[in-house]
Amino acid sequence: MTLPATLVLGDSPLTLEGVVRVARDRTAVQPGPQALSAMARARAVVDDILAAGDAAPLVYGVNTGFGALAEVRISSAQIAELQRNLVRSHAVGVGAPLPQDAVRAMMLLRAAVLARGHSGARPLVCQRLCELLERGVHPEIPSRGSVGASGDLAPLAHLALTLIGEGWAEYEGERLPAREALRRAQLEPVVLAAKEGLTLLNGTQHMTAVGALAVHDAENTCLVADIAGAMSLEALKGTSAAFDPRVIEARPHPGQMAVASFLRGLLADSEIAESHRDCGKVQDPYSLRCMPQVHGATRDVLAYSRSVLEREINSTTDNPLVFVDPDSPHGGVLISGGNFHGQPIAHALDAATCAVAELASISERRVEQLVNPHLSNGLPAFLAPDSGLHSGFMIAQVSAAALVSENKVLSHPATVDSIPSSAGREDHVSMGALAALKLAQVHDHVRTGLSIELLCAAQGIDLRGPLRPAPRLAAVHACIRDRVSPMDADRPIYEDVQAVRALIDDGSLIDAARDEHSGRRWI
Repeated sequence: MTLPATLVLGDSPLTLEGVVRVARDRTAVQPGPQALSAMARARAVVDDILAAGDAAPLVYGVNTGFGALAEVRISSAQIAELQRNLVRSHAVGVGAPLPQDAVRAMMLLRAAVLARGHSGARPLVCQRLCELLERGVHPEIPSRGSVGASGDLAPLAHLALTLIGEGWAEYEGERLPAREALRRAQLEPVVLAAKEGLTLLNGTQHMTAVGALAVHDAENTCLVADIAGAMSLEALKGTSAAFDPRVIEARPHPGQMAVASFLRGLLADSEIAESHRDCGKVQDPYSLRCMPQVHGATRDVLAYSRSVLEREINSTTDNPLVFVDPDSPHGGVLISGGNFHGQPIAHALDAATCAVAELASISERRVEQLVNPHLSNGLPAFLAPDSGLHSGFMIAQVSAAALVSENKVLSHPATVDSIPSSAGREDHVSMGALAALKLAQVHDHVRTGLSIELLCAAQGIDLRGPLRPAPRLAAVHACIRDRVSPMDADRPIYEDVQAVRALIDDGSLIDAARDEHSGRRWI
């Protein structure tokens, strides 16, 4: 299917794949006619209230202060200054900057909120965000500073700073003052009008952007975990009997069924399996036998997390919200609510973190099976051809264990914590940004842990020669061996881990496992 060159906001719902296209493939974005019309109608409501001047009712964020200062009236002459001050005062992000793909995802998702026509910002603001994306002007956004309640305030303030020509931005690989980056991209800073500063800051786009990219990537990592597990099973002379459809369908969780089907396809027509068909061994360890149940549960949790994220990226998370109503005094109403609170996303990302961490946990146990001569079904100690003189993959298992242990700490739920802020006005917070950042870190560890398993499994398959593994796993083995040679003598292994990790990250490993007859990756 040919994808459109431009993602048009307002034409159809956003998906995680659409977010990835904009974040990583530099797909252009623009608001469609419906979105432009909706934004203009909502803005007319705000402008009508402003026209009443100081006689207008107090409307949060339009003619009032913010947070604990929500009852302080701001005069008409000070409204533009109020919006600028809001952005400046809230830009208190700390920590390392977010990577470019997360920044681009944030920009897209903020533009998408405005395009829904409940924010009250001028269409210009949404259009300018889209122009920043198209021309590659990327705000420098610190990764920390949000508690995920009244929106991801600090990170979004740094995004808004670039829009008004302040702060720092990246343009064509160079870190520049934002005003200079805009000048080089032939764009003018935006002078914020009433409500526009608030509308850029209220929302969950930091946690949702980071979380969406991590969940999307983790779905592919589930396939890698299945491939690594299948290779380990071959190297250990395990059996696929536990993946029999009759067993799996007796407990029909969707993820379990998908994993078992994928494993059966990967393991079909194996010379190694045929060589020990009548060996008399009844059961494998759980790390092999229960892959459908464990890996499948991770897939099911990620499916839930995806559903939450895709609702969120098609939602309005601003405050207050504008609802056009011709029968109202100003042509519509502004209602203060709590759609900016990150709790739904935070719970989904905490769950995803725990689920993804399990892929590394069970993978490390398979590595132990491979390197331990008491468990490996005849493989030499630590997979070293001359063990004793050589240590082989002894410390590779230690590194895998270290990553798993760190993941245990990082998997503590962010959502069980809440620290009130804004003089008690924001008295319960979600910590959703922390949940997203932890998920991204845990997922990174998981891919590295799986890289270690794939190295060990490939070595184990070499040691089972001349018997060959199943054809699809032989293709994966060849893919690895194109980058990493067998270990005949001790050498530094970290470069091998990095090489396999690169095969995971660029999709080569999954491509190698594809069933060429069906063209599908899952079955």
